[in-house]
Amino acid sequence: MCSNYALPLGIALSVILTTGPVGADPIDRKIPRVHLEDQSRADRTSSPSEEPTGTLLLAQALALALTQNPDLASFSWETRAQEAAALQASFFPNPTFGANAANFGNRVIKGFDGDVVTLELSQLIELGGKRAARMEAAALTKELADWDYETKRVDVLTQVSQAFIEVLTAQQHLTLTKQIQELANQMMVTTSARVQAGKVSPVEETKAKVVFASIQFELLRAEKELEAARKRLAATWGNTEPRFETVKGDLDTVISLPSLESLLRRLDKNPDLARWVTEITQREALISVEKSKAVPDVTATVGASKYLMPNDYALVVGFSMPLPVFDRNQGGISEAEHRLTRAEEDHRSSEVRITTLLNTIYQKLSTAHAEVAALRQDILPGAQSAYDAAREGYRLGKFGFLDVLDAQRTLFGAKNQYLLALSDYHKSAVELERLIGGSLDETPPYRKQETVQ
Repeated sequence: MCSNYALPLGIALSVILTTGPVGADPIDRKIPRVHLEDQSRADRTSSPSEEPTGTLLLAQALALALTQNPDLASFSWETRAQEAAALQASFFPNPTFGANAANFGNRVIKGFDGDVVTLELSQLIELGGKRAARMEAAALTKELADWDYETKRVDVLTQVSQAFIEVLTAQQHLTLTKQIQELANQMMVTTSARVQAGKVSPVEETKAKVVFASIQFELLRAEKELEAARKRLAATWGNTEPRFETVKGDLDTVISLPSLESLLRRLDKNPDLARWVTEITQREALISVEKSKAVPDVTATVGASKYLMPNDYALVVGFSMPLPVFDRNQGGISEAEHRLTRAEEDHRSSEVRITTLLNTIYQKLSTAHAEVAALRQDILPGAQSAYDAAREGYRLGKFGFLDVLDAQRTLFGAKNQYLLALSDYHKSAVELERLIGGSLDETPPYRKQETVQ
């Protein structure tokens, strides 16, 4: 298998190699943009294994997770254990030393049949290709452990990317909520002035205060959501209390979607599917191991017997082997063959499951992509225009407070929907890249004309 799997190239490298100011240039993939100048500054202030205390970039989060994630560390030890198992499988059986004494203590036996001491050295000689079959099976088992580690590594990268997106989304949601709070405060001040001037009823001032108070609770909720998202991100590298303060990236740029057919053709790079080639080969190797056990081994013996009475010795040579009359390892061979058949069925099941999952996520991604486009092109500009008109009209006395409140709710509801759609788009893109084992971006991204504030 390839040790440098494609997904880290699709995630980490594209993040590190992108340049440009946040909110101005489009990212060339689904994850928040990282800039070379920001990365170089981070490299001077902290090592890859040290969590920064200020702004965190995605490349830093990925590096922290790859070096400190507890689950990933556990899988790496299994890989080392299988390396040791493969080494053990290559060893020959140890020789056996034996010693025995006969006829001693019996005064009746005299002469040549008197006391005798025999020393023997025995060696098991494996036949039927047992050692070679054992070594091949162990090597393939170690390769399966490598695949399991690779799968977990890709899962960790995906988890980090999604957690990073959640933090970035929570940050922007908090910023949006603060904007709503500021506008609500301005409306409350404007309404109070109009009440004092006798232009509107005091009831409208009460409504404005109620709206402002409700936004205060929404602001508190947004702060708590951001804190929870920060802790989830830090947990990916085994830290329960995050040291970083903010994350830096850009959610506002999307790319043109590749076709579903092109993504389906790239499923062979999925580690969950690619591992089955090794799995099936390993099952076949285990069948060879079981068949080799049906061939009996030979134990060769060489030694010498020391006769005490005549003070002489005699060489002893012999061999032994079991007779495969009853046990020819029929059950072991049959078990290994059944497990091969099961592996083939599991492979087909995985293909169906992953293909279905890719279709489902692609539809989710397409929906989010269409929603982002509609909100950006039509809904957000219209909602902003309506709110500006309602606010100016209220100041001039042409509209009532409820008209402004309704326009404000519509605008910020649309902005929040836009933020959630961007988050869904990027997280779905991460999931798709996890399935295809590489970057989703096959074409240059288009430049966003205007960043929605």
